[in-house]
Amino acid sequence: MKQATFDAAVAPGADPVSALSALDRAVRVAARTLARAGLAHAYGHCSARLDADRFVVCAARPMGLLGVGETGTVVPIDGPLPDGVLGEVRLHQHIYRSRPEIGAVARTMPPKTMSLSTLRRTPRALHGPGTYFAPGVPLWDDPQLIRSDEQAAAVIDTMGTNAAVVMRGNGAVVAADTLEAMVALTWYLEDAARVDLDVLALEATLPAAVLSGDECQARATRSGRIIERMWEYLSAGDPELPAAVASQPGS
Repeated sequence: MKQATFDAAVAPGADPVSALSALDRAVRVAARTLARAGLAHAYGHCSARLDADRFVVCAARPMGLLGVGETGTVVPIDGPLPDGVLGEVRLHQHIYRSRPEIGAVARTMPPKTMSLSTLRRTPRALHGPGTYFAPGVPLWDDPQLIRSDEQAAAVIDTMGTNAAVVMRGNGAVVAADTLEAMVALTWYLEDAARVDLDVLALEATLPAAVLSGDECQARATRSGRIIERMWEYLSAGDPELPAAVASQPGS
């Protein structure tokens, strides 16, 4: 899937300064979108790949409070974190380093996902959104903060090639090829956890109908602008969407 909203700004041959500015803005939009959706609070961060060697991460502040034009930080995929960058951004580094197809990463605190994880469970594929994580979301069974390269590498090794990894009592990491897909998949993860928690209350008498591998493969589609429509729904009204910026006086 190509980025529907920001692809042109970071196309090969684009002016490097303009490309960085556009990607930085895109990361802010994604960060605020995650916060508005209730998927992050005071804690969390998101990023997007700039090129083979670098990515841009949002400022180290609550994502919902990021201001228009508030710049993030360019971070090397290999090497120490720049000053002022949160320690758990190491998770982003390890994903970009090991998975060249990944273009965006978010570390968030989805509340239903968090609750389910304290049971040492991750969302099952019970409805459409859950199918995007088949054959199942891996669990990092340790509630401690990730403050070292060794911890970050272990979490991402647990994640493997899945779109997400859930950390017991400590939120989740979601990765995708584009910012739009990363935001949508983070919402899907939380909706899958919501459904799973609802079903658990009844499952002693009414066993859940978990989708099979073949059912998941058939359902986890991107056709019909599924990702784009979720992005449009979640990001609507952000002051730095391209349409909003173009309509501002003097733009």
